[in-house]
This record gives sequence, structure tokens and C-alpha cells, in this order.
Amino acid sequence: MRETNFIIENNARHMWHPMAHPAEMQAQPPRIITAGEGVEIVDIQGKKVLDAVGGLWNVNLGYSCEPVKKAIRDQLDELPYYSTFRGTTNSPLIELSYELAEWFQPDGLSRSFFTSGGSDSVETCLRLARQYHKINGQPERTKFVALKKGYHGTHFGGASVNGNQNFRRSYEPLLPGVIHLPAPFSYRNPFGTSDGAEIAAAIGRLFEDEIAFQGADTIAALIVEPVLGAGGVIVPHETFLPLMREICDRHGILLIADEVITAFGRTGAWTGSRLWGVKPDLMSTAKAITNGYFPFGAVMIADKVAEVFEGSKGAFGSIGHGYTYSGHPAGAAAALATLKETKRLNVADDAAARGEELIAGLRKLQDKHELIGDVRGKGLMCALELVSDRKRKSAASKDILQKVQDVAYDAGALVRTSGANVIMSPPLVITAGDVQTILTALDAGLTAAGA
Repeated sequence: MRETNFIIENNARHMWHPMAHPAEMQAQPPRIITAGEGVEIVDIQGKKVLDAVGGLWNVNLGYSCEPVKKAIRDQLDELPYYSTFRGTTNSPLIELSYELAEWFQPDGLSRSFFTSGGSDSVETCLRLARQYHKINGQPERTKFVALKKGYHGTHFGGASVNGNQNFRRSYEPLLPGVIHLPAPFSYRNPFGTSDGAEIAAAIGRLFEDEIAFQGADTIAALIVEPVLGAGGVIVPHETFLPLMREICDRHGILLIADEVITAFGRTGAWTGSRLWGVKPDLMSTAKAITNGYFPFGAVMIADKVAEVFEGSKGAFGSIGHGYTYSGHPAGAAAALATLKETKRLNVADDAAARGEELIAGLRKLQDKHELIGDVRGKGLMCALELVSDRKRKSAASKDILQKVQDVAYDAGALVRTSGANVIMSPPLVITAGDVQTILTALDAGLTAAGA
């Protein structure tokens, strides 16, 4: 490893960072993280802070999960790589497919298709949905319905169903035949109400109207996040997803649950679909499946979809899709170890308990700081929406958000800003004391920004 001064001098000089302007990163180089232990990270200056971002929604078990590290080391010694394309596979992947079928049995999902991450998993879901209808003799079912403010990754398919212009405008034209419905967002919506049930019902009516306009026989699938993450941690009313499931069933439309963030306990339930009592037809997963220690993902497939593919005799039944690293043996070993630790520690219950504490503390901060327009969250997915005027709900400036983030970091916690939102997604193994550390750091940041 080069000396510290070399690393600092070359920060952001020879690489572009995801989701950032290259010139901005050069003008204000990003923090260099050099170590992690437990739920804390250490920067190149030696400063230790609590990671309230959880890597990127994915380090559920923290940075010291030795069983996962050991599983990767051992697998690299035994078989560091082999393809899973037709004709070959590997032992840990076969075991993982069995364990995932057991894990997702309550969601009605029994088959898996492996990917390199969340965007790959979403792309796979979209492709399989179209292929399913072709096998069923309905080739015109090619359109997708999604939600505004939804986030589904960075491939052209995922970008097309994304509901935030920041991830779309620079790359248009995107995939044709994508329809967006309003988000189930009680703080900001076009319906003139903050009642979650009314909003859910209104979106359901718009969905029905769109189906009638487009023709049900042209729509392949609806894709939704059970809790919208990058769009600002938008928690729908409990009636929303069951209503959308019922409408999909009535019109022969598949339901894709994008659970890249919400699977494996983050919401306080083992899956976001289970949280709302809904069984999807396809589910995208990644992130916490290996605790962030290895790039890996899995698409989970319902029996009704699997039966159509496995019973097909025609050309459309063969899956002409996959990735070089689909089912990577080291990733599979990491996932097996992660699932075992996730179950042993019962982190879903911890996420629910710590999440209630964090939300309660955030509401107290809202009483104290006029900057906070809204507090939202479920489990350990939480957000503050900052405003310059509560009555008008006018978004706070980028400088205000940056001030909150910088001062909070100095006070001991790394939080993430996105638009007007301060987002928290800490490891699911945080303690009540860690929750207080986050709240104290945020209080300092909000106080400084308010001044």
C-alpha cells in the first residue's frame, strides 16, 4: 500500500465516483475510509465514527463478522471461481439455493437465479417477467408499471422503471412502455391528503385506469419496493401493497418486489413483502445477502412462474440471460455464512426495536429543529426531510444538507444525504447506545445548520 500522503493527493484524481459530479469530487474529495470494526468505520485521519449508513444499506451485521470473512477465505483457497453457465456449477451454490428456498418459503418463492448485485437482479426480474408471458402465449405483455420516487438500479431496464429524474434524464431515451404511478407518500402527493389509506386507494384507482387505457394484455409486471429507499424512505400504508397485489392478480400482471434493500430484516420483518402480508411473483435481492462483503445477488422466483418455465417445451423456455459471476462460489459461501449469522442473531427483531427508538428520537429532534419537515421510517430505514419553510414544505438547500452531514460526522456519526433527505440505514446490530450516538450527532448537525 502506498504512503498516506500519496493516497490523499490522488483522491478522486483518476477515478469517477458513482452518483456524483466528477468536478465536485475533485474540488471536495470524498472521505477516505481505511478500516471498519463492529458498527464503526475509521477514516485516513484516524477518526472513528458510527456508520449510520451501513455501507450502503447492506452491512447488516457490521464490519467484524468473522464467520463471513472466514467463509470467503476458505472458499478462495478451495475454488476461487467457476462458471455456472450450462453444464457446470459449484457445491456452495447448490447448498445456498436450498437455504434460500427455505428462507423465502413464507413468501412463496422456491427457485433462485444468481447475479452480481442489485441492478443485475432487477434486470433479471424484468427479463423473466417478459419471458414468462411469451411462454404463456401472451407476447404483447411487454410493458412495466412502476412508482415515481422508486429506485431500481442503474441498468437501462432499472433506469427505465426508476421514478426519479436524477437517474433518468441523462440517459434518455430509455426503455419504452414504462408507466409510472404516484408514490404512496403521505408527506408529498398529488391527492391533497396525508391519509395513507386514501392515498393507497387513489393510486389503486389510477392503476386500474391505466390498465384499462393500456390494455391488461400489454402489461408484463408491476415493480415496487415494499418500502421506497433511495427515494426518501417512503413507507406506504399497510393497505397499499395488498391492494396492488389484488389488482395484479385480477389482470394477469406479475408483481415484482424489489427487495435489494428490504430483504433480510432491515424493516423489522424478514422481507418487506412479508411485512405487508404479500407474496410476490419475483423478488430481487442483493446487498445484505453477503453483508456487503462480496458482490452478489439473487432473484427469487415463485412456484407459479417456475412451473411455466420448467414445463415449457418451446424456444422461449430457455433462459438466454446470465452474468459471468452468476453464482460465484466465494459469493455463495459468503451468503451461506451471512444467512446463518443473520438467523442466529435474529437481527429482524433488533431492527424493529432499535428502529422504534431511532424514530422516537428523530421525532423529538423534529420538535426542536424547524429544519425538519418530516420524519419517516420502518425498522432501521429512517429519514429526515429538511425544509426551509415547514408550511410551504420548500426543500432545504444543498448547503444546509451538507452542513448537517459534516457536523454530524465531526460529532461521531456518518449519515447520508439524498436530495432534501438525511437518510439512516445503520447495521442491524447497533445498540440502544448507538442509537443515542446517531441522535446526538444529528442534533449537533441540525443545530449548526439552523444557525
